[in-house]
Amino acid sequence: MRAIQVKSYVKGPEDLTVTTLPDPVPSPDTYLIAIHAAAANFFDLLQIRGQYQHQPPLPWIAGAEFAGVVLSTPSSKAVPRFRAGDRVFGSSQGGYATKVCAREESLMPVPPGWGFLEAAGLMVTAPTSYAALVLRAQVKKGDCILVHAAAGGVGLAAVQVAKAFGATVIATAGSRRKLEVAKEFGADYTIDYSREGWAEEVRKLTAKGKGVDIVFDPVGMVNASLKCTAWGGRIVIIGFTSGNIEKVAMNKVLLKNISLVGLHWGTYAKEEPATVKKVWEGLFQLMNQGKFNGTVYRDRELHGLERVGQALGMLGRRETWGKVVVSVPQIVDSKL
Repeated sequence: MRAIQVKSYVKGPEDLTVTTLPDPVPSPDTYLIAIHAAAANFFDLLQIRGQYQHQPPLPWIAGAEFAGVVLSTPSSKAVPRFRAGDRVFGSSQGGYATKVCAREESLMPVPPGWGFLEAAGLMVTAPTSYAALVLRAQVKKGDCILVHAAAGGVGLAAVQVAKAFGATVIATAGSRRKLEVAKEFGADYTIDYSREGWAEEVRKLTAKGKGVDIVFDPVGMVNASLKCTAWGGRIVIIGFTSGNIEKVAMNKVLLKNISLVGLHWGTYAKEEPATVKKVWEGLFQLMNQGKFNGTVYRDRELHGLERVGQALGMLGRRETWGKVVVSVPQIVDSKL
């Protein structure tokens, strides 16, 4: 197979190279998948530099999110969920390759009518945004929601989930193009959060200037968002893409009766596995209703594993929107 193998940590994604390696041999409890599309994530950038909290022993194959076709099923399962030839998406270490091994709980069926590119970007962002808004923030019809970094992968997913539940969405982003994208995916209002006074702009858009009911924050903007959060509002903390872990003004949280809640989707498989199933059931229902669509970045075509470095570089420089996905040709590796 062809893959991006990390033998030693690199300075940046431009140093990644594609090499030919033996095909992976699945264990009795894993599937073998022919990868047709692979998604880029911020944690990939950290991992290739040796800066992520989960570092496989060298050498290892980069990437973790993909979509493709089942080549073989686990020998330990008499009745596996998927069969050879099924289209699946999922996550497993080694996604920047033409083949990967993955456990059944890390795979989902590609939704009807979806392509590999769209499906490859679902596994991380979609359940994060759904769980954040539905489980943690308890979104309901009539809520007004502020979605920060709304043109990013989790941001566009959050915009769609919020609209599906009947909420009004105020989307923030840092460029005209990204604000346009947020609007295309359903945001009611858009605001450039690089401008002075953006919080006051948000507050003025809400009913009687009371502020938003929910803040969806993957950036690290809690303190600034307190200014435009309503009394009794909820702020859901998804991450810190700004690189800044805030010290929050807790007096304002107290005075406005605001709830701060966190969401780390990756731990649900261990702590609440039943919740994982419910979240995916909710997402597939929205997909089947046409209320949740793929968020693949399409301003530039990224074809072949050789484009992974470029994709990660663009992602790291904040030049993209949605999910950055690279198509992976299977001409040599598989006839499927």
